[in-house]
Amino acid sequence: MMRRGEEREDITTLIAMTNTADHNYGSMDTGMSQVSSGDKNVFSDGITRIDFVLVWEESLAVLKDGTLEKDKSSHAIQDSHRKWREDFLSRLQAAGIDQEMREVLQAKKKISYVLLSAPWSVLCYYAEEISLRVPLQMVTTPNFNWSERMLEKIKIPNLMSQDVPSMPPDYYTCQFRTNKLERFLGSENKETFFKTTQRHQVLYEILARTPYGALKRGEVGIERLLSENAFSAAYPLHEGPFEMPGGEAVDSQSLSMRQILHQYWARWASWKNYQPLDHIREYYGEKIALYFAWLGFYTGWLLPAAVVGTLVFLFGIWLMVTDAPAREICESKDEFVMCPLCKICSYWNLSSICTTFKAGLLFDNGGTVFFSIFMALWAVTFLEYWKRTSAVLAHRWDCSEFQETEERPRPEFTATAPMTLRNPVTGAEEPYFPKRRRFNRTLTGGMVIIIMVSVVLMFVVAIIVYRVILSIIIYKSHNAFLIFSAGRIASLTGSVLNLLVILMLSRVYIYLAQVLTRWEMHRTQTKYEDMFILKVFIFQFVNFYSSPVYISFFKGRFVGYPGNYYKLLGIRNEDCGAGGCLIELAQELLVIMVGKQVINNIQEFIMPKLKSWWQKRKIHPKVRAEDEKVKEGVSTQDAAPWETDYELLLCEGLFDEYLEMVLQFGFITIFVAACPLAPLFALINNWVEVRLDAQKFVCQYRRPVAERAQDIGIWLDILQVITYVAVISNAFLIAFTSDFLPRLYYRYNNDGNLQGYVNFTLGTSPSNFNANNTQCRYRGYRDRNGHFRPEYFHLLACRLAFVIIFEHVVFFIGRLIDFMVPDIPEDVEIKIKREHYMAKEALAENEALGKVVVLFEKENLSTELRRRAKPQTSTASPPRESNSPPPLLNPIPEDPDRSPL
Repeated sequence: MMRRGEEREDITTLIAMTNTADHNYGSMDTGMSQVSSGDKNVFSDGITRIDFVLVWEESLAVLKDGTLEKDKSSHAIQDSHRKWREDFLSRLQAAGIDQEMREVLQAKKKISYVLLSAPWSVLCYYAEEISLRVPLQMVTTPNFNWSERMLEKIKIPNLMSQDVPSMPPDYYTCQFRTNKLERFLGSENKETFFKTTQRHQVLYEILARTPYGALKRGEVGIERLLSENAFSAAYPLHEGPFEMPGGEAVDSQSLSMRQILHQYWARWASWKNYQPLDHIREYYGEKIALYFAWLGFYTGWLLPAAVVGTLVFLFGIWLMVTDAPAREICESKDEFVMCPLCKICSYWNLSSICTTFKAGLLFDNGGTVFFSIFMALWAVTFLEYWKRTSAVLAHRWDCSEFQETEERPRPEFTATAPMTLRNPVTGAEEPYFPKRRRFNRTLTGGMVIIIMVSVVLMFVVAIIVYRVILSIIIYKSHNAFLIFSAGRIASLTGSVLNLLVILMLSRVYIYLAQVLTRWEMHRTQTKYEDMFILKVFIFQFVNFYSSPVYISFFKGRFVGYPGNYYKLLGIRNEDCGAGGCLIELAQELLVIMVGKQVINNIQEFIMPKLKSWWQKRKIHPKVRAEDEKVKEGVSTQDAAPWETDYELLLCEGLFDEYLEMVLQFGFITIFVAACPLAPLFALINNWVEVRLDAQKFVCQYRRPVAERAQDIGIWLDILQVITYVAVISNAFLIAFTSDFLPRLYYRYNNDGNLQGYVNFTLGTSPSNFNANNTQCRYRGYRDRNGHFRPEYFHLLACRLAFVIIFEHVVFFIGRLIDFMVPDIPEDVEIKIKREHYMAKEALAENEALGKVVVLFEKENLSTELRRRAKPQTSTASPPRESNSPPPLLNPIPEDPDRSPL
């Protein structure tokens, strides 16, 4: 049954369509039905397309007589790598992959390139094997986004729109079937029938599951060979340079897809334009396109949050001038003598913190309550509308049921799983790993996570001790300026030290999580990535948020009172600074969130350029000749495309990009009551982030293998959990850390004004606090004997009631928004129903015409486990099974003008 974005096809019957074939389907260069004469991504025959490139380097020693001799220091390792490569390449050749060798000889090393191409028979076999989708009928419905429609309705010019050339056409598609080839659009042109990205997927599938040694030792696939340094790189080629061609008048329709992406997406001048998502999907695949779609959607939604947060911040500036408690503190002079902050500290006047207290009003005012509610509802609404956008994109990009019915097992899992099991849905024999063994391995991984989280908490305690010790050292210095700022200095340096510890531990744990997740043997790539992301995020959540959580909910809560201070490890428990804990929390957030964003953006802007320079320097080193003149290595101006792409950097995936944005989302929602400017900083960062990421993918990264995806995966579930945590966190922040409720309580009991509020919040020390019987004040609702006053318990009841009411109201409104905003838009549902109806009509017509339908045999649905047979060591073509390398499919003829190498 044909559906765009879904596949419910009859087992053997395909819908017969009577459309005119689109001869350009699969060709990135519009208007080209076959390989262009100027295309350099071909073999030496000028016809065979290059689908993948394998590279390795061999070091050479230069003797005095000018001859070359192989370096014998690592002779054994090189021999082992050479044997692996020969075995691997021979198996690829036996699987039907065309190969061509190119070598570049330099002064101290030799770089070997193996160009790979999949012939038509192999492409057809694996297209069916990995469920590639191919076109049946073109869709002519134009695509609009919500902002375009809104601006069009209110007659406002849309400054964000741009006319991007070579718009990829949209199709109704279904899974490829070899025996129904003639019914697909463009099937008469074998060179362009499969998209370039689909050819890459086929080659990578073969490379990832081809063994080169013993399966028991895991000697399978190109990824293992790369990790063992047997190969230096494996990548598909970019489609030409990204720079615009020279000349005054350039026809935009003649640009390659890479040039279009650079001109209309990656340049800084495109900062205000919509992203060309369909072009990104066409060149990089659905997975990368969905990331940029989510990033752009998230950045757009940050705009109203940033505007409201800035208004709340400006309201705090107004309060600095008009606030009665602030005036009371600044005008108190010697009225409030405060108790020493440590044993060796002296008494101090409350009026000395006038500036700090006013600065705290920027973050601690009545507007933060409104802003907390606003951000909680903003987060819920944002996620609901992203679900709608994701559903639209998944339907448009044919991924609506990718995870449920179309996703195949990971190539590494296919090659190393010890058993096979027949899939009860598809009936195909698939590799299988026992659930009990996976559960035991997952449990072991969970124990490692607990250990690493404990390490993080140990560092948090260490930083707390560091702040206390540093404060004591500063007070002993007898420097008046340092003593006055001791708390701020200790807090600020502690925040910076915490950021450095966070970045250091992150690198260690990410590597550990990769090893553990690979060991757990997950079946699909989606499940593998979800488990890896979950491990890392649990660790990063504790790593990044532990210090802000400590300042928000624990710091200053267990201090005691003068004469009876609580201690931990012999050191007095840390108290909040003179300005309160909320301003310290705002400082911590700004250091961690903004500091991390600045560091990441500098790294993303500078590091790729430095790495590219170093990569080119390694590949083309400067050679010192006999006349001592320094000569450049091989010129890169006329270099082959595989050499040019080898100079680029390896694309490291989207994990770090998603993690950075999701952690940012946590900062602007969980602790937004302490820093209303956080959404503004996030908005500015994300505007820069979109262009930096685009430039990396277009200009600095090798082309990644296109991957399909239905949505952003487990990241959406993590965002929803963060939203729930944010509601509870902000409720407790406002109730227990902010001065909002104490001010409201005092105003209610004092005829609506705040005169005397400062004295209300201060306790008086016991008479036996010191030998001189000098009384001092401290923050707390206690009497002269250290006992809590009745107001403390009244406020505690108000705080708890506020938490319950706040979270119930916000959760109720959030559920109401969830109910009112359907996950799938109505027009998309209508399209899906229409496609169901069309498919049923087509199937009924086919049955009426007497089409043969082969029924599924019940005995083939056996779910009995089978041990996997030992791999064949011969180079003969193996039998056609789902877990075996592809045979040479003789029934599908090659083009007569194409001869194997």
